[in-house]
Amino acid sequence: MNPDAVKAAAELADLHAQVAEARAVLIRVLQDTVEAEARLGSMEAAQLLEANEELVVAAMRNQREAESAAKALDVASRIGELDVLTQLPNRLLLLDRFAQAIANARRHVTRMAVLFIDLDDFKRINDTAGHAAGDQVLKQVAGVLVASVREADTVSRHGGDEFMVLLSEVTQVSDAVRIAEKVLAALAILVDVDGREAGVKASIGISVYPDDGDEVDVLIERADAAMYRAKCQGSGKVALHADSSDQPKPKRVEWEPDVGATLQAQMREANEHLVLTVLSAEELKQAAQAAQRRQTAFMAVVADELRNPMAPIRIATAMLGRVKADEPLLPRVQALIERQLTQMSQLLDDMLDVTRAGPRTSTFSLECSRVDLGEVVREVADSALALLTGRSQHLVLKLPETTLEVMGDRPRLGQIVGNLLDNASKYSTNGASIRITASRTEDAIVLTVADDGLGISAAALAGIFEPFAQDGHSIGFNGVGVGIGLTVVRHLVQVLGGTVVAHSDGSGLGSLFTVTLPRASGAATP
Repeated sequence: MNPDAVKAAAELADLHAQVAEARAVLIRVLQDTVEAEARLGSMEAAQLLEANEELVVAAMRNQREAESAAKALDVASRIGELDVLTQLPNRLLLLDRFAQAIANARRHVTRMAVLFIDLDDFKRINDTAGHAAGDQVLKQVAGVLVASVREADTVSRHGGDEFMVLLSEVTQVSDAVRIAEKVLAALAILVDVDGREAGVKASIGISVYPDDGDEVDVLIERADAAMYRAKCQGSGKVALHADSSDQPKPKRVEWEPDVGATLQAQMREANEHLVLTVLSAEELKQAAQAAQRRQTAFMAVVADELRNPMAPIRIATAMLGRVKADEPLLPRVQALIERQLTQMSQLLDDMLDVTRAGPRTSTFSLECSRVDLGEVVREVADSALALLTGRSQHLVLKLPETTLEVMGDRPRLGQIVGNLLDNASKYSTNGASIRITASRTEDAIVLTVADDGLGISAAALAGIFEPFAQDGHSIGFNGVGVGIGLTVVRHLVQVLGGTVVAHSDGSGLGSLFTVTLPRASGAATP
């Protein structure tokens, strides 16, 4: 055989052996790879399964925590919107529902009504049976009120023994009156009080949207004033704001709803909801801080005003040491002390009345009867004679010979006249003239108090009846006080169903205050 052929065959056999060996190695590598992939896939699957299990557990745990937090938030929210004692909606929740009811009435062109309810002689229950029994009565009254109205209506505790009922929709004004009478009848049913039974009576005032106003505060204020007129008529009475003789009857508006009006109403409703939504905790905090600052300023003013009358009293006390040498001093000292104590007493009364004259509170104590306003004016003028004489001021009374009968509380009417006269004297120079006139019309008594004093600037005139309001050019003049007397006048006049208006042509041109009160029913016509 050819040696070259033998050599080539040997090399070929060697290559075949190398190929076979390489194939065996490749097969082992492939087997190892498959086994490694199998092991790796098994581990990844186990890890993925474990991760999924942990994710599911975490999701369930988070869901439970979220549900618990939502429930706690809902409970806290509902607690914050309920009166603690009666569990009725509180003022905040009522105002929210009030805004919604007005928006709904505008959109659907319907009426809604407000019932302002005050329990008559509730103090007697607290005094005789105790506050625990009084709380029990308030709870039962709340239950009676809720049972007496529809499910869509809202019953709220306004404060103390006052309640409000929001009638979300009424067809006629008589519907609100009928519901109020139903409430009175239900309250008249004997209520169990600490093992005993006692009837409950109330006075109810009613205002209607849109007849009596289209704003929340206006409707509440007018229902409140109507309630006091009902209270003046006797226990267990109902009064409508529309029946007030000092308010002109509103003209009925013929509604012609169209697409544009509907869209406008919806936009107003959206804006109202937006306003309610943007009230944040920071705004509430700022409001509370502002109220605290006003209270601090008020107490500082009180301290300063109470300090002023003390100086004459200290002088009078020092004068008493000279009694033996100068016996005639005694009557003068006694008159001085009595006058200053009267001033302090009046100041404290006015300040207490200002605290009662808030925008939504009316806690004046009234005992209404037929009163001749002319007699009240003469009595006030006599008592102020010494003060006016000390300032060399001249008082002119122009009163008719006929009676000027109004239905009101005599001391409170005297307080109205006295505060206006005191205001005119304080803002007038020594030797000035002050004029009080009174007249009567077919249905009202008109009282005016005029002076030629410092007058009121146009900027200050708009807020002259607000607490602590003072015109800049009059500060420090003639012992001018803190600016609360006119606030008391306005609130008292409103509670008695009247109006008071201030007028002045400007600084240095004097001022004129006009009080209009409804005449007592049955009074003789001039």
